[in-house]
Amino acid sequence: MIRTILSHLAKAALPFAIAASLLATSAMARVTGEDAQAVAKISQHFTSVPTMLGEFVQFGPNGDQTGGKFYLSRPGKIRFDYSGDAALTVQSDGRHVGINNRKLKTWDFYRLSATPLKMLLADSIDVTDDSIQSVKREDDLTTVVLKDNSIFGDSKITLMFDPSNNDLKQWTITDEQGKDTSVMIFNVQQNVALPNRLFFMDKSRSRNPQFDNQGR
Repeated sequence: MIRTILSHLAKAALPFAIAASLLATSAMARVTGEDAQAVAKISQHFTSVPTMLGEFVQFGPNGDQTGGKFYLSRPGKIRFDYSGDAALTVQSDGRHVGINNRKLKTWDFYRLSATPLKMLLADSIDVTDDSIQSVKREDDLTTVVLKDNSIFGDSKITLMFDPSNNDLKQWTITDEQGKDTSVMIFNVQQNVALPNRLFFMDKSRSRNPQFDNQGR
C-alpha cells in the first residue's frame, strides 16, 4: 500500500520537477525545428514558476478515481491532500516523505532519497539524450513523451500542455506492465507564497521502525 502511494505521488509530482530541468537538458539533443522551439518554451515557462497550488484528479489503472489539492515549492517540497475516502496527505519537506492517514491518525516516514520523489524534486535531473521519445504539436495540445529507465524502469511519461500559454494540463504514466495512471490539474495558481508549515512534518510520530533505525 505504501509503495503504491509513493509511486502515485511520484507520478503526480513528475511534471513540475522534470519540465524545468529534464526538458531543458535533453530536448535539444533529440528534437529539432519547431518541435524544439515548443519544448524550449515549455521549459522556460516552468522555470519561471517555482511555486504552484491547485486541484488534481487522478485516474488509476483500475478505473479508480481520487483527487484533492496540491502545493509545490521547488526544490524538494510538495504536498498532496487527497479528499474523500482516500483521506491521505502525502508530502515532502525536502529531506523526507511523509504519508498521513487522516482516518487512522497515523504517519509513515521515508527518506526522500529512498523514494522515486528524489529524482522529481531535485534542483536538476541527469538524463540521457534518449529521454524525450517524441513531441506532437496540435492546435489545442502539445504532447511530450518521455522515457527514462533509470527512474521508473520501463515507464513512459506523456505530458500534455496548452500551447497557448505552455501550462501543463494533464499527464499519463504508463508503467512496465502497460498500465496507465492519469492526472489532470485545474484551478492552478502560479508563483504564490506558500508557508513552510504546509510541508512541516513531526517525524517523532513515525510508526515505521525502518525509518527510526536509519535515523532522521
